Amino acid sequence: MKVYKVNNLRNIGIIGHSDAGKTSLMEALLYYTGATDRLGKIEDGTTISDYDQEEKRRKVSISTSVGLCEWGDVKINLVDTPGYFDFVGEMIEGLSAVDLAMIVVCGVSGIQVGTEKAFDYASEHRLPKAFFINKLDRENSNFEKVLNQIKERFGISAVPIQYPIGSEDNFRGVINVISRRARIFNPKTKKMEDADIPEELLDKVEECKQMVMESVAEIDETLLDKYFNEGELSEEEIYNGLIKGASQGEITPIMCGSSTTSIGLHTLLEDIVECFPSPIDTTLYMAKDVKNNSYTNIKIEEKAPFSALVFKTIADPFVGKLSMFRVITGSAKSDTVVLNPNKEKEEKIGTLYFLKGKQQYATPEVKAGDIGAVAKLNYTNTGDTLCSSERPLIFDRMEFPSPVYSRAIVTKAKGDEDKISIGLNKLLDEDPTFMTERDVENAENIISGMGTTHLDVIVSKLKSKFGIDVSLELPKTPYRETIKKVSDVQGKHKKQSGGHGQYGDVKIKFEPRSDGEDELEFVDKVVGGVVPRQYIPAVEKGLRDCIQHGVLGGYPVIRLRATLHDGSYHPVDSSEMSFKMAASLAYKKGIKDAEPILLEPIMKVEIIVPDEFMGDVIADINKKRGRILGMEPIQKKGQKILGEVPQAELYDYATDLRSITGARGTFRTKFERYEEVPREMVEKIVNA
Repeated sequence: MKVYKVNNLRNIGIIGHSDAGKTSLMEALLYYTGATDRLGKIEDGTTISDYDQEEKRRKVSISTSVGLCEWGDVKINLVDTPGYFDFVGEMIEGLSAVDLAMIVVCGVSGIQVGTEKAFDYASEHRLPKAFFINKLDRENSNFEKVLNQIKERFGISAVPIQYPIGSEDNFRGVINVISRRARIFNPKTKKMEDADIPEELLDKVEECKQMVMESVAEIDETLLDKYFNEGELSEEEIYNGLIKGASQGEITPIMCGSSTTSIGLHTLLEDIVECFPSPIDTTLYMAKDVKNNSYTNIKIEEKAPFSALVFKTIADPFVGKLSMFRVITGSAKSDTVVLNPNKEKEEKIGTLYFLKGKQQYATPEVKAGDIGAVAKLNYTNTGDTLCSSERPLIFDRMEFPSPVYSRAIVTKAKGDEDKISIGLNKLLDEDPTFMTERDVENAENIISGMGTTHLDVIVSKLKSKFGIDVSLELPKTPYRETIKKVSDVQGKHKKQSGGHGQYGDVKIKFEPRSDGEDELEFVDKVVGGVVPRQYIPAVEKGLRDCIQHGVLGGYPVIRLRATLHDGSYHPVDSSEMSFKMAASLAYKKGIKDAEPILLEPIMKVEIIVPDEFMGDVIADINKKRGRILGMEPIQKKGQKILGEVPQAELYDYATDLRSITGARGTFRTKFERYEEVPREMVEKIVNA
């Protein structure tokens, strides 16, 4: 495999709403450039990027994959990311390795929520953007309508550098607005061929070119003067201005075509080479210089010491761990030792690969700006930095959203419990938006992710990759019990058998704690040695053992004060065990007499929603026995709603909020406190 210089590389992340045609576009580009010898189809499960069994079965992208192709003397790395919201972590990983995010929009559906999320994410991370309006051969597709939607929603900086010839069934070609070069698709040769611009489109093309020139002129004083004076800019000035404007996020070029028929791909490739930034034009990487503990902006360059960012990990039970990385400075070479400063460990770099889907091509080196992979690194995970020890750097870590949807995982076969933790740990290496924890109290393994589909995929992977069959259930809510009244009781344990008997007698006052603490408070008020000193710790220990189980539903008891104030003993028959038993008898009686109640965990929720969904979201929170604490406007994003909701009502909230807001709402929760369960629900919970 040829190694390319940094200015002859283009790294493009393909993002957008689910089903806009991202995977098909990558497939078509690989086929059109001769990188593959057949055009794979999603419905047949034959595409290069959707090679995982789960992706073939579901016919959607689940993980980010890389494909490479060559156009002239330029190497193009295409990073195909899932559009489905449950796999947002994959998009974040993919976009950390590219110089431009190409947002694919369906020419029929237009802007959808996934388009908005992709655009917002790229903008927040100052990543250059472009739009590709796809599926223009479909019935009801409309380039002009989608173009206007983009300009209205995303602002004037979005400019069409291409224009379609024909529409729907009659869509047959694309015009490059800047060079005024038209190409028509020849169905026999399956290639685009030069043609004249149709008469009726001349004015439209001129109008688009003026828009492009205006946008370019606005970001450069010299060009602005020239444009005002002469009313015209040269092709070279426009292209250079587009690269500068795109890399600064000031201009978003718009292209068009059809990925399934390959119409427009020639013009798209031409523009990728001509007006998309190369790695030299981007300064996207903030890093901490380990030696002098300062932050610095790292430019992509070949001459500096080696550094790279590991942006994705693939865990394969047969091949082992494959780490995908992007070289930022210098070059990675096979059979060298590098530093992982995140873990403060050295890693041996074995064979290096370029990737095309699941195909691996060995290479002696990967140069600055390029994307490669290496197998079997011992300590390195997603987000880690690899670098030479002469200049240790740590690149900023990617920020992933916290998991919002949890389920308990139940094994179907005996003996799978041990295997399950090995499988889950391997999947944790792959997926930073997935979390697993052990709920000791309820003896459950809890897995958390971004939604139902996310967890379904994890369950399927456990079966297909590790042979573990599991099902998902609602996690048990960690209820608690406490008391509302005061009780003063005696617990007497007396047993006579042959030889030594057993004798312990205590009087304990139980009352609710009102100081806000949940722990058991044990107060010793024994006077006159009625309970000997050496037995008092046994009474406390007996109570601490007992509070693990309440008298209503067997839940742990909190907010309890127990005062030992009286009792009696036997000089021969008393023992620590006898007093522990006496404390236990007093506890059972005392708690029953003190009006025990059930408590439930209350979560603080923070929900961000566009203004138009406020009413529905608040109504839903009220329905879930929640209360709204306040609201505050958030620039560009709508409103932040603060509230409190019982944990038992939130297990499906990720799904509920998605359906209420059309997937535009986000939320996070954290434990706040325990509160009394409404009376009418207690019996139901205790019976369950």
